[in-house]
Amino acid sequence: MSKPLQIGLLLFPNLTQLDLTGPLQVFARLPGAQVHLIWKRIEPVASDTALALSPTITFDDCPQLDVICVPGGYGTNDIINDEETLEFVRKQASGAQYVTSVCTGALVLGAAGLLDGYRATTHWTALDFLPAFGAIPTKTRVCIDRNRLTGGGVTAGIDFGLTLASILTDRATAETIQLFLEYNPAPPFNSGSPETAPPEVVTAIREKSAGMQQNRAEAVQRAANRLAAQMNTAAAG
Repeated sequence: MSKPLQIGLLLFPNLTQLDLTGPLQVFARLPGAQVHLIWKRIEPVASDTALALSPTITFDDCPQLDVICVPGGYGTNDIINDEETLEFVRKQASGAQYVTSVCTGALVLGAAGLLDGYRATTHWTALDFLPAFGAIPTKTRVCIDRNRLTGGGVTAGIDFGLTLASILTDRATAETIQLFLEYNPAPPFNSGSPETAPPEVVTAIREKSAGMQQNRAEAVQRAANRLAAQMNTAAAG
């Protein structure tokens, strides 16, 4: 009897729940998969909406994962400088088949030193932060570079989940999951990308997120400095 496929999604305060629940709906339907929601403690974790998420396992009790997935959200500004979480991600990544993220979860992979020299994508507002961690920003819904799979912003998590499902199993299985979910996007507006949205909408988003972007820039700089110091120490040792 084959061992179950171990898939883990990281929880953290102020995450964007759809970054996680989109691929979760896909992974939960993979034959033979065991899916974990992971955090430091077993207690509800507040998302960036009214929805709280309950971990199923702690860092300490988590088995070696075949797939580790890090979602994004405003909370990544704190997580990219949370060494306990970064160490957990690094440790799991060392034995995982696939190291993955959705949205700004890519910044967490970067801060953990896992995207240096890899192509990666993230939310369009965060692409410019990826080079701080040695990553090569790639504007696409799903980016695959060796065993690193990264998804773009929020809804791209479903595309990412189905793509990974096809890799882990086969296309027919992924298509069956897609049909079960009735994932057949037909948005009412063509405003899902800064390239297609009206200029005034893009400007409004940039103005509204200016403060958060400044906080993120400062957090990324601290994380990049820490990562560089760790790498220098390792090289000297």
